[in-house]
Amino acid sequence: MRRADFYLIDKPRFREDPLLLVCELARKAHAAGQPTLILTRDFPQAEAVDEYLWSFDEDAFIPHQLAGDDDDEGTAVLIVPPGVDTADRPLVINLRDTCAPGQYDRVLEVVAADPAERDGSRVRWQEYKRDGFAVAKHDM
Repeated sequence: MRRADFYLIDKPRFREDPLLLVCELARKAHAAGQPTLILTRDFPQAEAVDEYLWSFDEDAFIPHQLAGDDDDEGTAVLIVPPGVDTADRPLVINLRDTCAPGQYDRVLEVVAADPAERDGSRVRWQEYKRDGFAVAKHDM
């Protein structure tokens, strides 16, 4: 069964730096051998995630790039801003305000502590459930 996991940011270290959680989820996915897409809200956020994946942990190396190059298929983690088409992957980390498009086995929804973001996540929760996903919440 396909799964949607909602990571609700609550801990101070993630409240101050939500992209840290995204990087930690990407590191865990890479360690498990899961090809991953990170769907960003816009191009500046995609660039920020790209930079952060290089610097968030000096001991971590996560092969990644912005989607849209010829070697996308061989890269473990693709960062995908809106308007860029790429092949589906089994795992998606979604930072957008809408449900992740495409075919995948699991989606990780990263939800900031902002009340408006929480409201939007409730709508996505219901959409995933309606589409047959098993949904779960994780307080981070």
